[in-house]
Amino acid sequence: MSQAATSANAHSPVKTSSLSLLIAAAGVVYGDIGTSPLYTLKEVFAGHYGVQANHDGVLGILSLVFWSLIWVVTIKYVLFVLRADNQGEGGIMALTALARRAAAPYPRLSRVLVLLGLFGAALFYGDSMITPAISVLSAVEGLQLAFDGIDHWVVPLAVVVLVALFLIQKHGTARIGIIFGPVMVLWFSVLGALGVYGIVQRPEVLLAMNPAWAVNFFIVHPGMGVAILGAVVLALTGAEALYADMGHFGRKPIARAWILLVLPGLVLNYFGQGALILGNPEAVRNPFYLLAPDWALLPMIALATLATIIASQAVISGAFSLTRQAIQLGYVPRMFIQHTSSQEQGQIYIGTVNWALMVGVVLLVIGFESSGALAAAYGVAVTGTMLITTLLSSAVVLLLWKAPRWLAVPLLLGFLLVDSLYFAANAPKIFQGGAFPVIAGTALFILMTTWKRGRKIIVERLDESALPLPLFISSIAAQPPHRVRGTAVFLTARADAVPHALLHNLLHNQVLHERVVLLTVVSQDRPRVPAAQRFEVQGFGEGFYRVNLNFGFIEEPDVPAALQLCHLEELDFSPMVTTYFLSRETVIPTKRIGMARWREALFAFLLKNANSNLKYFNLPLNRVIELGTQVEM
Repeated sequence: MSQAATSANAHSPVKTSSLSLLIAAAGVVYGDIGTSPLYTLKEVFAGHYGVQANHDGVLGILSLVFWSLIWVVTIKYVLFVLRADNQGEGGIMALTALARRAAAPYPRLSRVLVLLGLFGAALFYGDSMITPAISVLSAVEGLQLAFDGIDHWVVPLAVVVLVALFLIQKHGTARIGIIFGPVMVLWFSVLGALGVYGIVQRPEVLLAMNPAWAVNFFIVHPGMGVAILGAVVLALTGAEALYADMGHFGRKPIARAWILLVLPGLVLNYFGQGALILGNPEAVRNPFYLLAPDWALLPMIALATLATIIASQAVISGAFSLTRQAIQLGYVPRMFIQHTSSQEQGQIYIGTVNWALMVGVVLLVIGFESSGALAAAYGVAVTGTMLITTLLSSAVVLLLWKAPRWLAVPLLLGFLLVDSLYFAANAPKIFQGGAFPVIAGTALFILMTTWKRGRKIIVERLDESALPLPLFISSIAAQPPHRVRGTAVFLTARADAVPHALLHNLLHNQVLHERVVLLTVVSQDRPRVPAAQRFEVQGFGEGFYRVNLNFGFIEEPDVPAALQLCHLEELDFSPMVTTYFLSRETVIPTKRIGMARWREALFAFLLKNANSNLKYFNLPLNRVIELGTQVEM
């Protein structure tokens, strides 16, 4: 679920050893999927799926879990999707930008792929609420085995843990982030050790590595076979994180951590739980904790709680990262982004996102009350995102890479078939409580598309009354106004028209600066732009210049710092001689053709509450003049 999960403690691959990167990747990338043994088999054998805790039932389920991990995670994500990087960056927004570039010759296909990517990103936010809720609840529920009569304390304790986690976000996670990797290495080691302990008791569970048991389960239970995938998918939670965190760790450390540590730990633990159930069918009530010896129960609860906090932290950080990318690509209103570290660019905090997630998570915990109830509602969003990732990757492989179709098509069809089966198995959950992430995702999808469309309409409306730049400059040459010293920088989205702020300034103040710069900040589809390609300048005469500043979608658009890269003698961007002019639009909904009235009202609300360009572009407070413009939609 932690798409685009940004490590709060990740380090540059250049500065960090391979072992350190592997340990860090284990702590951040695999926190989500690493805690899935807490509830997966417990949910599978809960009773409402009708799976019997007998020899064939246990081996069939273990085979499904094992081969799902091999096909979906190992083959699809580790060996295939991780290669679809956008200049080293991963995550669904990076993949969407890559797919849009691949489908550029086909405008309709490009629009469809972008909409798919946006919907997948929107579904992530719904998932990012369920992940902390189900993980922490499942860990705290272990106390029910250790203490009698504590059932009514599970929900309050889970709420306290989760609220504390959200409260510390604004302080950054650099200090506690140091322990993420070692704790998760210990976690996976303990998972494997407990699994071996169980397997030794009933070694016949190893027969489940034969895919025939999974096939036989489908043959014997044709109806249940597909439905049970709705529970088996819990073992795959967090698979998207492998791709999302690639920019922080690189493909090799993530792949090595999976092959050498995570996959063995998970498989051994699932098989150990299966062995326990074979020996004692009543252990299905909580096979994870019952697999541990009695003396280790409380330490396991403490370790599991810490592991689920780490998993939740990765998801929350991922929400911050995804939001920043969406802002840069123009799909989300600008928000105040606080950097919590002076060394690591990925350590950011977005208050609006943090508090919205906290409210959603707390409501889920209070509303569902148990990890079992949440598990019954979980899976729609994550399988939808997995399916969308396959579709976007297909466009990249076939259109951008131009891979041999005889090789690519069968592989992609295999991914598509499995993802479709998982999605179909989870679709009925929409009517069983699973509507929450879908509703949240749909609402965010509407918000993102409304914002993007609204911004486009504003540009179109302003263009209707725009004055062509060559005509304006020729009029200035014919009738020169009074020129004052300094450099005036006017931010504008148009390269060939006069900004409204410039016209208003000339109309009201009847002066022009000796140097007038029309500045456009361009967000590229690539994650980073080299410093040498940051600055583009064009002179028009009469002291007028056109400047483009190029930024990647994960970079912070610091305009004053970028302007310092200009080495033209005739342009001076010294702080004390440079004034920035901004135009702030006020939207007036009308009956003109554009968007539905309710979407116009929504856009007007978003525009009014969006973070100003002043803060977003890091402009100096005492060097900015903001001029208002009314726009009819």
